[in-house]
This record gives sequence, C-alpha cells and structure tokens, in this order.
Amino acid sequence: MLHHVEINVSDLNESALFWEWLLSQLGYERFQRWDQGISWKHGDTYLVFVQTEDRFLDLPYHRRRTGLNHLAFHAESREQVDKLTEALTAKGVRVLYREDHPHAGGPRHYAVYFEDPDRIKVEVVAPGV
Repeated sequence: MLHHVEINVSDLNESALFWEWLLSQLGYERFQRWDQGISWKHGDTYLVFVQTEDRFLDLPYHRRRTGLNHLAFHAESREQVDKLTEALTAKGVRVLYREDHPHAGGPRHYAVYFEDPDRIKVEVVAPGV
C-alpha cells in the first residue's frame, strides 16, 4: 500500500489553493502545513506538496519527461465525476481530452482528466473501471 507521495511545485500558495479544493472533494483532510509545504491525508496515505527551491525552477515540469506522468484518484461515482467536471470548468480549469470525455480512457473507463497549476495531469475515475 502506498504511504505517501511528495511533489515539488513552482508556487506553493497557488498549488495549495488548487489541491485544497480538489482533495476536499475526494475525502482528503489537511494533514500538515509548514513554511515550505502542505499535505493532505486520506486513510493512511498522504500527499505532500513542497515549494521547489529557486535554483531548480528554471526547468518546468512536463509529464512526458522521465518521472511522474499523472496522478489518478478514485471517485465515489460517475455522478461525482460529472460534478467535478462542471466545477473544474466553472473554475477555469481546462478539461483534457474534451472530445472523448468522459471516456478518454476507453469506452468502459469513466473519468475526468485535467491539469494542476504546474500542468501535472490529474485523473479522477469512477468505480467499476
């Protein structure tokens, strides 16, 4: 079982606003906060977001490089995926693969894909997939 994931972000305050909203929708609770980081916990697993040091900010994140491609979260239902999609759109967050939404992962896969402020791809997928 996964214990935690730590992700460096280019702007901690901007990322904290984005992830606070999203993770609260998915049942996570704020776990820790310090000057250079913040975390949220769900069960025994937690996600940590840490401010990238200035000396490493020159090369932005890209999911096609070596490393993390995307984070995928469980939704409670297809209805939750639909509500999240509406809320993301209202917040101005671009939904990826809109032409194939909500089946961008295939005809039996019901999910929404989008990017966080650093363009890390996020997927929220309904059960039964």
